[in-house]
Amino acid sequence: MVKLRARCILVGDAAVGKSALSQMFCSDGSHFQKNYTMTAGVELLVKSMSIPETNDSVELYIFDTAGRETFAETCEKMWGQPSVVCVVFEISSLDSFNSCSRWLERVRAHCNGLQLPGVLVGNKSDLASRREVETAVAQEWAREQGLQYHETSAKEMENCDAPFLSLAQAFHAMYQDRRQIIQRLSWDPTDHQ
Repeated sequence: MVKLRARCILVGDAAVGKSALSQMFCSDGSHFQKNYTMTAGVELLVKSMSIPETNDSVELYIFDTAGRETFAETCEKMWGQPSVVCVVFEISSLDSFNSCSRWLERVRAHCNGLQLPGVLVGNKSDLASRREVETAVAQEWAREQGLQYHETSAKEMENCDAPFLSLAQAFHAMYQDRRQIIQRLSWDPTDHQ
């Protein structure tokens, strides 16, 4: 049994539902606030996830980051070294989707070239009648960026766990890969004769 800890950076424009999504996930769907105060810095939430078909778990330290540009630089100083990234946009806002490139570049620049597992989340799927970003377009962009794509509705409690489970599984898989590499490097053929 292995318990891992991952630093999850949650980014995206203001008012796309990052706080609602992370709070619904961490509270198992019991905490949807109808009236939000805009996040002015970074809020930290923590939740442990069991990795299916293993006895292992990943504790996600979710850094819910302000989406307003005026706070961006301050937020970056609080990120530390991210383990995984969650980029969120609103499906009824093409502008928020177009900003995803900028947010992802900002996180990647902060990581000194390390490849991070990540997800792209199209939030507010309950606003499908006002959709400005087609699912196929978001899926294609996510694939090009090496991200998994999920659509969620924090308001309707739909699919809120899926992006975070994907991140936990990707982080766990990365840990397993690194462990195997270390084992291969430390394997001494004279021990096996």
